[in-house]
Amino acid sequence: MCLGIPGKVVELASDDGQLAWVDICGVRREVNIALVMDGIDRQQLIGTWVLVHVGFAMSRIDEEEAQATLDVLRQMEELEQDVTFFLRQ
Repeated sequence: MCLGIPGKVVELASDDGQLAWVDICGVRREVNIALVMDGIDRQQLIGTWVLVHVGFAMSRIDEEEAQATLDVLRQMEELEQDVTFFLRQ
C-alpha cells in the first residue's frame, strides 16, 4: 500500500514540462508531473491538487478530496501522538 499526500501545483519547475513545484502543507517540493498531464497543457496544472508519492504526482484530485485527505492525515498524526504518550507512561 502506498500513501499519497495531497499537494497543490503552484509553479512549473522545468522547461521540459516534467517537473513542478507543489505545495504540500506549506512546504514546496519539486515533483514529477508527467503522470498527471494526460495530454493537457502543463500550464493548466497550476492550481490543481494532486496526490504525491515519492516525488511523483500520481493522480489529480479535487480540492474537497484533498482537504478530506489532509484532515484524515492530521487525525492520524494526533492519534499517533496520543498512543506514543500513553506507551511512555
